[in-house]
Amino acid sequence: MAEIDEFLRAREREGLLRTLKPISWRDKGRICVNKKEYIDFSSNDYLGLSGHPKLAEEAKKAMEKFGAASCASRLMSGDLELHHQLEDRIARFKNKEAALFFNSGYQANVGIISSLYGKGDCIFLDRLSHASIIDGILLSGAKFFRFRHNDPGDLDSLLKGERDKFNKALIVTETIFSMDGDRAPLRELVRLKEKHNCEIFVDEAHATGIFGENGSGIVEEDGLEKEIDFIMGTFSKALAGFGAYLATSKSVVEYLVNTCRSFIYSTALPPTIIACNIASIDLIEKEPCRREKLLEQARYFRDSLKTEGFEVRGQSQIIPVIIGDNAKALEAARRLQGKGYWVMPIRPPTVPDGEARLRFSLTYHHDIETLGRLIDDIRA
Repeated sequence: MAEIDEFLRAREREGLLRTLKPISWRDKGRICVNKKEYIDFSSNDYLGLSGHPKLAEEAKKAMEKFGAASCASRLMSGDLELHHQLEDRIARFKNKEAALFFNSGYQANVGIISSLYGKGDCIFLDRLSHASIIDGILLSGAKFFRFRHNDPGDLDSLLKGERDKFNKALIVTETIFSMDGDRAPLRELVRLKEKHNCEIFVDEAHATGIFGENGSGIVEEDGLEKEIDFIMGTFSKALAGFGAYLATSKSVVEYLVNTCRSFIYSTALPPTIIACNIASIDLIEKEPCRREKLLEQARYFRDSLKTEGFEVRGQSQIIPVIIGDNAKALEAARRLQGKGYWVMPIRPPTVPDGEARLRFSLTYHHDIETLGRLIDDIRA
């Protein structure tokens, strides 16, 4: 216990201590914390679908037909018709042969990577890849190399020096990065994949629903569905549901059903969640105005902050304002919270040392008027 107490004291001294903050209600981009209302700029409900009546309607139908729970793992008696409908829908949405549904993005990344790669293989990952990707690689036992963020030249150098020493090789990246909001140079990564005889795995968690003609993501927008071997993503962000998916070949899906421990040994998610996920894909395709409005708002907010002289990153609905110092980032967040904006400071180890920031996560509910007031308050 002494070690735990000292860890917590040290975290608090360094401005790194994290605490939970219960939310009593949420509605159309607003939340209530400790009896105070805020405009929420930390939500991943990018398209504002979490309150859509269609999702509630489909969840109710699923509850009436299947009950409140799936009651078992999918390889026992928890494999519902809805799961297969969802996987077929994902495969069409992502323009791949087949898909497999997982209970969370973390379970997907940890299970997929560790099932497909192992000792004697190598993995090359972007230095800013999500923690779940890193954990999956560590669990796999494969040798891994981290290339500089969004730097195909650095990746090419690593591949030239290391690729031939191993059996299989995998390149891993996110398509939209969760803390910087920027996008991966997918076409260059695909070129290196083909040049060095690798496979490529992309995490579309923060791109699905936002980019591409049909809202499928960056892979669709760049026209690389055939070239990308493994397309992973989540339902818990723009799609306003829960769980994750892998879109890939039929043989890979069949292999994972037989080998992937995070899939095999998990009770299937409730049917209400699965029904909402199916409905959300339909809404993404039927209501493109949501993503068009969101990206327009993001451009306005990002460009306005740059004009004001702030260090702003990103090419998406995720807009980080770099503060640098941890204490200054905490103080900036507290000041904006005092004005009614729920903005969270992001500090190490989530981001590199010296890059503490305010991370603004824009959603469909943030209109231009609201963003204009926020810009004035950031500048004040």
